[in-house]
Amino acid sequence: MSGSSHALPAQGHGPVQWSPEDLERIAEIKTHYATQRAAILPVLWIAQKKWDWLSFDVMRLVAQTLELAPSEVFAVATFYSMLKKQPTGKYLIQVCHTLSCKLGGAERIITHVKDRLGIQEGETTADGMFTLMRVECLASCGSAPMMQIDDDFYEQLTPEKIDQILDGFAQGEPLPLPRPEVDQWTFQSLES
Repeated sequence: MSGSSHALPAQGHGPVQWSPEDLERIAEIKTHYATQRAAILPVLWIAQKKWDWLSFDVMRLVAQTLELAPSEVFAVATFYSMLKKQPTGKYLIQVCHTLSCKLGGAERIITHVKDRLGIQEGETTADGMFTLMRVECLASCGSAPMMQIDDDFYEQLTPEKIDQILDGFAQGEPLPLPRPEVDQWTFQSLES
């Protein structure tokens, strides 16, 4: 999976606009909040699903839609690591490096992913499959070290587990859920 790598350019999307269905969904979302500002995050989610990442053009559209200053939307978008501010590969690998993960070996995990994929942090593999990012806490401190690939957590990582995970994604067969580490931390009712 190694080879040349590149960082994808963070160019804008160009002209962007909502579909009538998007606008209907956004109008419904806004009914759940006392202020337009409170709807920023859910509307950014809709935008990211639609355009894959949040360019300045997209953030301006969100701001216009919510009748807010672009700086308000930008502040929210840049706070959350799960909101992409640049194009990424098909799979976005985010490795937590905050205290629990750092103590659990996050640097070793990041180094292994970089070596395995032949990329640096913020880069995408030449085939466009994987982008690697170092991120702040992903709230899975009890199962450190961990990483998130798209929406799924992969916990209690070792280099061997990472190889298994990356091989599965490269072959189009991600590890099935629930994984053993998920079961370990899942609440079980005492009544069952």
